[in-house]
Amino acid sequence: MEPVVTSGARIGDRPRPKKNYLNETKGIWSWMTTVDHKRIGIMYLVGTLIAFLLGGIFALLVRLTLLTPAHKLFGLQVTAETYNRFFTLHGAIMVFLFIIPSIPGSLTNFVLPLMLGAKDVAFPKLNLASFYLWIVGAVMAIASMIIGAVDTGWTFYTPYSTTTSGTVTLMTAAVFVLGFSSIFTGLNFIATVHKLRAPGMGWFDMPLFVWGMYSTAVIQVLATPVLGITLVLLMLERVFQIGIFDSRIGGDPVLFQHFFWFYSHPAVYIMILPGMAIISELIPTFSRKTIFGYRAIAYSSISLALVSFIVWGHHMFVAGQSQLATVVFSALTFLVAIPSGVKVFNWLCTMYQGNISLETPMLYAISFLMLFAIGGLTGIFLGTLSTDVHLTDTYFVVAHFHYVMMGSTVTAFIGGLYYWWPKMTGRMYSEKWGRVTAVIWFIGFNATFLPQFILGSRGMPRRYYNYLDQFQPLHAFSTVGSWIIGLSLFMSAAVLLASLRKPADAPDNPWGGTTLEWETSSPPITHNFEDQPVLEHEPYDYRPKAVTH
Repeated sequence: MEPVVTSGARIGDRPRPKKNYLNETKGIWSWMTTVDHKRIGIMYLVGTLIAFLLGGIFALLVRLTLLTPAHKLFGLQVTAETYNRFFTLHGAIMVFLFIIPSIPGSLTNFVLPLMLGAKDVAFPKLNLASFYLWIVGAVMAIASMIIGAVDTGWTFYTPYSTTTSGTVTLMTAAVFVLGFSSIFTGLNFIATVHKLRAPGMGWFDMPLFVWGMYSTAVIQVLATPVLGITLVLLMLERVFQIGIFDSRIGGDPVLFQHFFWFYSHPAVYIMILPGMAIISELIPTFSRKTIFGYRAIAYSSISLALVSFIVWGHHMFVAGQSQLATVVFSALTFLVAIPSGVKVFNWLCTMYQGNISLETPMLYAISFLMLFAIGGLTGIFLGTLSTDVHLTDTYFVVAHFHYVMMGSTVTAFIGGLYYWWPKMTGRMYSEKWGRVTAVIWFIGFNATFLPQFILGSRGMPRRYYNYLDQFQPLHAFSTVGSWIIGLSLFMSAAVLLASLRKPADAPDNPWGGTTLEWETSSPPITHNFEDQPVLEHEPYDYRPKAVTH
């Protein structure tokens, strides 16, 4: 949990190696055929950030369309059909091409073997195959946009998805392929955690980041096949009209919702657990304290993974469920708050009386705590039957979802990217401008989505093209906020990319981190460590001591 070197020379004390994973082999082909988890992580990072850019462009187009009731976009009239395509492509790209694969594929691929003291993941070739499956799925999704954009929303709800003329079949096939990529990644991480831990590293010696990603991998492996089967059934329904979801020929459209949310609610935790895992590393590092309640946080990660499978029905309170079912799912929804609250309580206790250092990653971690608190507390309104009936399918749901998914997960992702950037690249960025981006991000996010809580509580339906004039000021305020978010993201890209123009200057452990990835060079050598790390325990102290023999 808190490795320190007790004997042997620190790798950070040795001369910086001339060869590392970035320059040991050169050329595009060496990257395309690599089985090095670090290079695969970098390729995932580039790919998911491109998807983030594309999904963000559609988000800006949605907000620009809603800026005024006239629906003018750069002087051109936006039709209702085009608007439907904007929000569908924004949601599908962000969920399936960015948020779900971003942290597992990029940051976790890079640092998880390092944290375990391993040379690579358990199945390096499968790791590369999962990346290429992601590429194939992404190409198929983009092709569906070019051929004829989907307009069903990212949930592909029936009966509309079985009857619309859009390229739903190709888009769902793309998501099906992306699901295999997610499953392969999860299997790899589970095997790596079980089999490749450094000698002496027990389960409760692992960093909390590893616990969080292990829990995520379990959900990926168990839940994703349900989505795959559901999308296959949807494609069969569209092509052969066999009566699975079409009520005109004996099907049940609500059955699709049960199948979809049985996957998609666990998928919410595929998105948020990696963000929580990152925060569990940032807060103790920049509070200069050992994490408070290590085992409680570790168990809470597993608890979230397990409970996530039994709460899907709270997405369907107004879909015709029985009263008993809605009461049961409402109670289970409140149960989810317990492990989430454990994490937040322990993070705050870790910060209490800590020597807090407000570097860029810590600013993003603090932003995460605030945004996640808002997202979690507003979820109580949606889990309560009496208020959910009023708030369902309004902008209140949109705001809550974005506070949890984007305000929490993406904030943690950016914070983690800043945190591990020196280790990944060997270069330090401008701390001053990094802090500026964190502040602008926090302001822009709240300016965008806080007004949407008010819109939803006043009755503004989500996904609607037309709206009453009384809603226009709040829509305009939200749109301006989206521009501030875009500004912060482009500034972050500029800050990080600018660091690549200067010579390698990052120390091996710039933040004073205590996990094993900081015991190797920056950037790491191809096989991660010069010598195999070994963890030893002092009597009556479960905290490991890392020794390099």
